[in-house]
Amino acid sequence: MRILLLGDYSNVHATLAEGLKALGHECVVASDGDHWKDYPRDIDLRRELSLRGNMSFLWRLMKSLPAMKGFDIVQLINPMFLELKAERIAPFYRYLRKHNRKIVMGAFGMDYYWADVNTRIRPLRYSDFNIGDTVRMDEPAELFRNEWVGTPKEDVCRLVANDCDWIVAGLQEYWATYDSVPELKGKMSYIPFPIRMPEGREVDGKPSDRVRLFVGLSKGRIAYKGLDIMLAAAKAVQEKYPERVELKIADSVPFAQYQRMMDESDAILDQLYSYTPAMNSLLAMSKGIIDIGGGEPENYEILGETELRPIINVEPNYDSCYHEIEQLVLHPERIPELKRQSIEYVHRHHDYIKVARQYESLYECLLR
Repeated sequence: MRILLLGDYSNVHATLAEGLKALGHECVVASDGDHWKDYPRDIDLRRELSLRGNMSFLWRLMKSLPAMKGFDIVQLINPMFLELKAERIAPFYRYLRKHNRKIVMGAFGMDYYWADVNTRIRPLRYSDFNIGDTVRMDEPAELFRNEWVGTPKEDVCRLVANDCDWIVAGLQEYWATYDSVPELKGKMSYIPFPIRMPEGREVDGKPSDRVRLFVGLSKGRIAYKGLDIMLAAAKAVQEKYPERVELKIADSVPFAQYQRMMDESDAILDQLYSYTPAMNSLLAMSKGIIDIGGGEPENYEILGETELRPIINVEPNYDSCYHEIEQLVLHPERIPELKRQSIEYVHRHHDYIKVARQYESLYECLLR
């Protein structure tokens, strides 16, 4: 098959492309590298915020259009798959629709349905937009809600979601959200995010004297993802046990530097409002780093996982974060087994070749 993966978040498409190529498919990634993270791609759609940068981007985009024709599958990372104003996306979508066989839309991150459904219907106990029946009204949640709901971005999302041939959700909570939209039922599925397992990673059977915690901050999304609360809890535990806790903070650094900082850690703090580990946490887990974040029962259920429980699940509040971090510090003997289970969990459910085969099966069904 010829497959075009358009756009990228957190290395999802770049990693999936590696898996699809390993299975013998022709696969092209066109993206902006997810901004400062600078993930690999075949067609560079990076846009710099300047007049010259805008002109360069539009020239490269128009020049790239002929290379985006004739694919069996075009998979979009999001309805807003290009760094353009929402009202300018539709013509490019129609171009892709006309010149390729099938279109798949990814439910991989922020979009209209994620913002609207979790504000109005609230199928999840908690999310980026609700805590129980209470709608989150903090500044980041309001900003994203106002950006998507009742705007041209909503129009684009509805167009793409209703017109595309299939929708793939990458996390359990995305699947639950889209499954709550009547008109989209019957045209969506869940496929886990792909991770390329590192080679030669072994778990040290002896717990270290200091628990090494790591948190990666992304500008503009710290409070939205709950990292402000998690970081405050980690700092408080570190202050209480200064000889037993080491805390590393990566603040909007390139992906290669980010990985180097993460590699020497025992546990990562990530995604307070999530049910499941996303790409950042999964990458860490593949290296034997414990995820402190989203590990709700629904996550294991959708994967059919009945044995492994590697994730230290936290409720979306400060007290839960503090308690779980403190318990890990007080019981470091847990660390080797949690690390071992973390590696096995990613290998079992997220290995990039296994995930690519699931996409391969989906694409073949769509093309029949």
